[in-house]
Amino acid sequence: MDSTIARAAGPVTWQIDGSHTDVGFSVRHMMLATVKGYFSGVEGVLELNEADPTRSRVRVKLDAASVTTRNEQRDAHLRSPDFFDVEQYPQLTFESRGIERRADGRYTVTGDLTIRGVTREVVLDAEQEGTGVDPWGKERIGFAASGRVDRREFGLEWNQALEAGGVLVSDEVKIVIEGQAVRT
Repeated sequence: MDSTIARAAGPVTWQIDGSHTDVGFSVRHMMLATVKGYFSGVEGVLELNEADPTRSRVRVKLDAASVTTRNEQRDAHLRSPDFFDVEQYPQLTFESRGIERRADGRYTVTGDLTIRGVTREVVLDAEQEGTGVDPWGKERIGFAASGRVDRREFGLEWNQALEAGGVLVSDEVKIVIEGQAVRT
């Protein structure tokens, strides 16, 4: 992953900065509008191998109870057994299994996403957005990733049929990640 910071011979560990990282999602609501939300409780590490990015790794944990859509009633429903069931499954996790550099300089990150105790393969389109040193002398890296999942594959099956046809919540969930990590 290209960097303006000096390249290390082996993997370099970067701690995800939860205060500068957004893990967001969006779904269609009533098939006519998009509802967006995010998880504020984000932690994890990037083990980046500058010489061979395909040997890099990503591990992320999300606090399921930190889900927010800016609507208290909807957020409580998302935390309930109908969706994330945060009391029984307090975390969502992602662990990469493979990273491929594409011709366009972006990356394809394949890994295991676990929600509600169900693990499925997910493919994310990712890119490094830049590197630099913050005012306190810490090296930082910016990154972005996106992908799509079918929520039913993770046991998130609650829905309601609409009188006019269609359903209340789409099965497809778009994932968008924007973040920073600090070199450890």
